[in-house]
Amino acid sequence: MYIECQKIEKEIRGVTVLHDIDARFEAGIIYGLWGKNGCGKTMLMRILSNLIHPTKGKVIVDGKELGKNCGYPVSIGALIENPAFLNDYTGFDNLWTLASIQGRVGPKKVRRAIRMAGLDPDDKRKYRKYSLGMKQRLGIACAIMEEPEIVILDEPINAIDENGVKQVREILSELKERGTLVIIACHDKEEMSLLADEIYLMSEGTIVRHVRKEEEDGWK
Repeated sequence: MYIECQKIEKEIRGVTVLHDIDARFEAGIIYGLWGKNGCGKTMLMRILSNLIHPTKGKVIVDGKELGKNCGYPVSIGALIENPAFLNDYTGFDNLWTLASIQGRVGPKKVRRAIRMAGLDPDDKRKYRKYSLGMKQRLGIACAIMEEPEIVILDEPINAIDENGVKQVREILSELKERGTLVIIACHDKEEMSLLADEIYLMSEGTIVRHVRKEEEDGWK
């Protein structure tokens, strides 16, 4: 499994928000997208998830062009920006409703994903009663519950406490061991250096540098 960006550009209302993006992501590696707010991280993640199409360039997934030879990646879990679920459902009911659409996993794996994210699958509170941190945890659980080949997480540690950050690290470690292709965005340099094996530094809508773990001292 791999994803390759070839000269990606994105224009919105005549403004170029991404330009000349070349990058390659392979299975079994955790990739980080780092940069200040507005640098294009989230926009690139939307394109990689096929939620929006690039104005120019191609995204190749295992030899097929996204949006042309293949549509939405078949095996992907994503949390991009803020999670959103049904307010009057519990956490488990929300995830089980989504899991039932494709029927790839049963309730046992849904419950496991919720626990991995630090929540109680038997919690009877409705989603509208969740704190910001709980909502973020449920979004992470949703992204991983079907054990997808690709996982994309936008600021996964946002609003999460120290214990939750440790749980995110454990989740990413398990995904890597499973051979999942993982892409995360994080604005915290120190945390990014702990989470990612390879980092793409972004600025003003383009990738300015690609840094591997052994070279990380060069970007801190």
